[in-house]
Amino acid sequence: MAEYFTPGVYVEEYDNSPRSIEGVGTSTAGFIGFAEKGPAIGAPSLVTSFKNFTRQFGGFLSQFTYGEYRYLANSVEQFFINGGTRCYISRVIPPDAKAAKKELGILSIEAANEGKWGNRIQISMSSVTKRKMQLIAKTDVGYLAKTTEGFREGDFVVINGEYNRIVTIYDNSVTFEAPFKEEVIDTGIIPKTVLYLLTVDVSIRYNDEVENYSELSFNQSAPNYIGSKLSGSELVKVTVGPVEELGNPIEAIFGTGNPSGILSLEGGFDGTINKVKPSTFIGTDGGPGKRTGIQSFLENSSVSMMAIPGITDPEVIVSLIAHCENLKSRIAVFDMPGDMYKTKDLIEYRNIIDSSYGAMYHPWIQVFDRSSNKSDYIPPSGAVLGIYSRTDINRGVHKAPANEIVFCTGLKVNYTKAEQDVLNPEGVNLIRAIPGQGIRVWGARTASSNSAFKYVNVRRLFIYVEESIKANTNWVVFEPNDTALWQRVSLTISSFLDSMWRTGMLAGASPSEGYFVEIGPSTMTRDDIMNGRLICNIGIAPSRPAEFVIFRVTQHTAEAGTGESEEV
Repeated sequence: MAEYFTPGVYVEEYDNSPRSIEGVGTSTAGFIGFAEKGPAIGAPSLVTSFKNFTRQFGGFLSQFTYGEYRYLANSVEQFFINGGTRCYISRVIPPDAKAAKKELGILSIEAANEGKWGNRIQISMSSVTKRKMQLIAKTDVGYLAKTTEGFREGDFVVINGEYNRIVTIYDNSVTFEAPFKEEVIDTGIIPKTVLYLLTVDVSIRYNDEVENYSELSFNQSAPNYIGSKLSGSELVKVTVGPVEELGNPIEAIFGTGNPSGILSLEGGFDGTINKVKPSTFIGTDGGPGKRTGIQSFLENSSVSMMAIPGITDPEVIVSLIAHCENLKSRIAVFDMPGDMYKTKDLIEYRNIIDSSYGAMYHPWIQVFDRSSNKSDYIPPSGAVLGIYSRTDINRGVHKAPANEIVFCTGLKVNYTKAEQDVLNPEGVNLIRAIPGQGIRVWGARTASSNSAFKYVNVRRLFIYVEESIKANTNWVVFEPNDTALWQRVSLTISSFLDSMWRTGMLAGASPSEGYFVEIGPSTMTRDDIMNGRLICNIGIAPSRPAEFVIFRVTQHTAEAGTGESEEV
């Protein structure tokens, strides 16, 4: 409370209004898989288009080289084709993958990440002399320059093929590492003898991607030092050693008499596919910035749905489900084995997990594979996540992502209604070709035995509500735990849920049927309050999909007004 000393009238403002809650995003996907290039350690990388994906991670992988592990690029492409807008990628690699390297003189260069893609990187360097210095007099310790602007201590200079290095600069007084062999004094208004600042132009090329760096210095104290400037490269990692001897620094790389040169990296290796194990995808938790695989998504709070395209190993599936259940902020979409057709086998495979934080889809979809220039079958998870995103954007997270068109050319298996009668109750979501309506997702079940969360949209709606409330109520922490705070919290959450109900995201004919918020003595004991706990009970009535639409048709006669009926 403010202190008052002088008698008078004081006007003060205080905030007693409820805070608004902004709903969190639900349309961001996360993918894990093999790629041609890209980081394999650290937080996943954001991708906002398939073109952006190919720039960061390369193109499609060949079946001959990668086999069953080749589907990441195809799935990401399908994600964007089917309505996805943004996703995060975590690349995985075999344990024996290596980055391309080259060590030449004082220069050590390594590709930004592992893979034989780095063998196609070329680096060109050439000497550049643009900035000039005119020496107008010799002093007891060095020389007097007309101006030293643009020069600094440690810079290399050249005059008529003779190289030197600046030791000190004080005002216009300059000293050099070694005496000049030739006369360097020139007092002319238009000088004929000048020192040139020696810099280097560097060009790094990978396929059509080019990085150009102009007028880089070998002076470690210069702002344009070659080591610090090349550290921003997305293609290579560069280490530059100190230049010990006088001369052209580039010659310390390419050899005497070579003021320019081109070098290529070598030794890059994609790794041995046969050495890939479930642990490759599960990853390791080496702490912030050092996580891999599934563990890398611990560093990401934006992703609300995940997939590992084409990977059907039970160990990987169980690990991804455990990841989603522990975080309680995302759902996993699983592919079922592409060569599995029988309903009995599909049900047995579906029973690997029992969780509302996962959903399984089948069969594989047919698309045009640009890596082989022919149609091929790929896992459906990428397209399904795109449909999740599209539905969220167009309708909302409360809408079941089903009865939605899949943009593909065919299916590996066309299941009948009778087969779906068996699979749907078991939580196997089929993709079916509906006559006259195209290919559609025809299921919206989670892989859970809990009837309360058997629908994908119900689980995702709860994730949306929980994460939105959690992200927007930090202001409550350390506030006085009294009736005033309880009222503000209640109003804040009620306002959020009311807006959801009014937009059709919650069921019920009235707000009281759609949600409730309880906070106060009925939710907290004295012990809770004494131990700093504020407990708020929230109930919502989710909108459930009309999964079974039943029309009861009856005969209507003028005489009786009633008749026999049948269902369709």
